[in-house]
Amino acid sequence: MGNHSVATGKKSHLQHHFVDEDQQFESSKFGMWIFLVTEVLMFGGLFVAYIIYRSWHPDLFYMAAQELDVALGATNTVVLIGSSLTIALAIRAIQLDKIKAGINYLVATIGLAATFMIIKYFEYMDKFGKGIYPGSAYSYDGIGHDMAVNFFSIYYMMTGLHGIHVVIGIGLIGWMTIKAKKGLIHSGYYTPVENTGLFWHLVDIIWIFLFPLLYLID
Repeated sequence: MGNHSVATGKKSHLQHHFVDEDQQFESSKFGMWIFLVTEVLMFGGLFVAYIIYRSWHPDLFYMAAQELDVALGATNTVVLIGSSLTIALAIRAIQLDKIKAGINYLVATIGLAATFMIIKYFEYMDKFGKGIYPGSAYSYDGIGHDMAVNFFSIYYMMTGLHGIHVVIGIGLIGWMTIKAKKGLIHSGYYTPVENTGLFWHLVDIIWIFLFPLLYLID
């Protein structure tokens, strides 16, 4: 349970305001779960907006969704699912003090996350090339502005916010990689990488909802 100081020679990371390392570990995890709840509430507001607008304009949303590249969206889904696996393997490896393997898995997670962003970049560029922008900047002739602006504004808002979270996740995982290389994360203290993993799993789960909602409208 938690991050017991069981490994001989491992430096204790117990902060002065905690009774023991178990309390520190549980408090950290509890704080992370509270943060994740706020993230769910934030994205939940966007999901509600999506549901309301789709109920008002079902035909519009279907037509607009045809402009999205399902193959790229599906590829990114597979990429993020793979990244959830690699970060889970990284956490497990570090718990077992297989630090080198843990670092390799963290680097693999960063690579998959970067792949996701590269694919999203090309997807965005394709839309921009057609004049599909959010709001009043929309100039695509394929679907009238008044009809499509709501869908694509929501699309850019939801995928853009998700993309920001992916970039933040890349930064956090990179930081964990550096800490692991310095020996600051190990079987006696792995709370930061575990919390980072929780954040990354949430990022992945949100995309798993976004993909069918935006790309697979029928």
